Amino acid sequence: MRHVIALDVGGTGMKAALIAANGTLLHQARRATGRENGPDAVVENILGFAAELRAVGAERFGEPAAAAGVAVPGIVDEERGVAAYAANLGWRDVPLRALLAERLGGIPVALGHDVRTGGLAEGRIGAGKGADRFFFVPLGTGIAGAIGIDGRVEAGAHGFAGEIGHIVVRPGGTPCPCGQRGCLERFASASAVSQAWAEACGDPQADAADCAKAVESGDARARAVWQEAVDALADGLVTALTLLDPRTLIIGGGLAEAGETLFAPLREAVRRRVTFQKLPAVVPAALGDTAGCLGAGLLAWDLLNTSTTARR
Repeated sequence: MRHVIALDVGGTGMKAALIAANGTLLHQARRATGRENGPDAVVENILGFAAELRAVGAERFGEPAAAAGVAVPGIVDEERGVAAYAANLGWRDVPLRALLAERLGGIPVALGHDVRTGGLAEGRIGAGKGADRFFFVPLGTGIAGAIGIDGRVEAGAHGFAGEIGHIVVRPGGTPCPCGQRGCLERFASASAVSQAWAEACGDPQADAADCAKAVESGDARARAVWQEAVDALADGLVTALTLLDPRTLIIGGGLAEAGETLFAPLREAVRRRVTFQKLPAVVPAALGDTAGCLGAGLLAWDLLNTSTTARR
C-alpha cells in the first residue's frame, strides 16, 4: 500500500505516523526528542525515528514510504528545507530536509513549521474544512497563527507570517522575550493564564486548567483573570481579522480545551469589537495534538501530487 511518513517534532517529544493517500493513519508512534543530550542528538533521533518508520512501512505494506513530511518548531526556511533556529531544541541552520532524504533512500521530503503544518491539517480536513480563508490560532506556551488561503498556508516572504502572538495589545505592558512590551502571548497564552492564576490564588502549582475550573465554579478572582485573557485575545483576533478577513477563526491549543468556558465569552468579546468587519465563525480546533502529524502527511502527499502533475 502506498504511504508516506509524517513526523511532528515538539520541544520534548515527537509524534509520527504512516499515512495512506486517503488520510488513513496506518501506524502511529511517539518518541522523546532527547534534547537533554544536545541538538546533534535531537537531529540523530529524528533521523533514526524516520528510518524506523520506513522499515515498518516496508515490512507491513510491501514497499517503503513514497515521501516524508516533517513539522518542526522555531524558524523554518521551508523553501531551502532548513530548520533555521529553535530555542527549545538548541539548533541552528540544520539542513533537515537533505539529511532526511539521505537517510530515507532519496525519497522526496517536505519540511514545515509546526503551527503552519497543524493549520494546514485543520484547514483541509479539520475545523476549517470547506473554508476558503481561515486563521488558525493555537493557544499554548506561546501564541502563533497560520493563515489559510485556498487549501494552503501562507508562510510570508521570510517565514514569519501569522505571528499573532507578537501583536502588541497592551502598549507598555509586560515585557516579552521578543523585545517588545505588551505582546498578546504575554496575556492570553496558556502559560500567561497559568502564571496570572497562580499569583491570584496563591498556589504556585495552579495552571490555566485550574483557572478554567474555578471560573466554572463561580470564583470571582478566576473570572477576573480569565476575562483579562479573553479581552486581550479578542483585541488580537480583531486586528487579525481586520487584516486578513478570514471566513473562520480556528482556536486550538491547551487553552481551547476549556470549551465553551473560553468560546462563549470570546465570541461575545470579538462580536463587541467588530464594526465594519465581517464577523467570522469562531470555532474550536478539531484535530487536537494529531494536527501537526496529519499536516506533515499532507505536505508529503502534496510533494508527490505536485511531481506527478509536473511529469504530465
